[in-house]
Amino acid sequence: MPYDKRMELYLGVDGGQSSTTAIIGDSTGRVLGLGQDGPCNHVSGPEKRAKFIGAISGAVSKALLAGGLSTHATEFASACFGFSGGPHDKQPLIQEMFSIGELCVTTDALIALSGATSGAPGIITIAGTGSIAFGRNAAGDMARAGGWGYVFGDEGGGFDIVRQALRAILRMEEGWGPPTSLHGRLLEATGALNANDLLHRFYTVDWPRPKIAALSRLIDEAALEGDQTAAAILNRAAQELATIAAAVKSQLFTANEAARVAYIGGVFRSGFVRERFSLLVDGPCSAPDMGPAAGALLEAYRIAGTKVTLSNVPPVEKI
Repeated sequence: MPYDKRMELYLGVDGGQSSTTAIIGDSTGRVLGLGQDGPCNHVSGPEKRAKFIGAISGAVSKALLAGGLSTHATEFASACFGFSGGPHDKQPLIQEMFSIGELCVTTDALIALSGATSGAPGIITIAGTGSIAFGRNAAGDMARAGGWGYVFGDEGGGFDIVRQALRAILRMEEGWGPPTSLHGRLLEATGALNANDLLHRFYTVDWPRPKIAALSRLIDEAALEGDQTAAAILNRAAQELATIAAAVKSQLFTANEAARVAYIGGVFRSGFVRERFSLLVDGPCSAPDMGPAAGALLEAYRIAGTKVTLSNVPPVEKI
């Protein structure tokens, strides 16, 4: 079905590993509705494609319903979809699902940045299970640093923090590392008999990387209670996250040019990491203005050549 130029609906979608969020806005930038559904980051194989289509359709339908619109509406003036699992293999499926005047299928880093800075130039440092820094300047040039995956990179991410903690308790058990309360905390939380047992558990399917990364809160708790090993791990994480932010800045901005740095992701729930990171970055540093789905909606307006300020943004997309 060809795109109807009379349509004035704009769509932003954040498709992640844990959930999919869709936001629909009108031609003035007013958010009409938000909808959420399951994860949609992979499309390899019929089952995963079906889950992808179901999650996208479900999130968009819920957003339409929340806005008092027909859930059968599949036409949008412009739309932007951001994905954590890479965008290229998903665009053909999206084009089959919707009729869109202007379409952008991109990475989750770009929409996170756009939401964090309300579309303005700047840098976003993302630290969840993994880590990456991404930026865009006033000329529209973009750059990234980090995000190489858990084997070769993702320094400062939740998985890396727990990996460093496990290494610390292995050294403690073998007698070549200092005592640390991380030993008891990690064993108690996982039911492991000792550090070696925990290491082998982490290699199994029962402990996927996001589940391991979630244990990083234990390292934060230990640091707040004065554990020097835990504090050193978090200090290092903050330093590495600040370093990749600085690497992006050096690629996009001049030495004397102010560039806002925003942060997002579960690691930054740690006040220890957040405060240290804020001290280390060069320039203004703050929490995001809005979430990634709102950023995707802003990008939908941008590619359509429509300048707006978003209004009526749901609270869930302001964190």
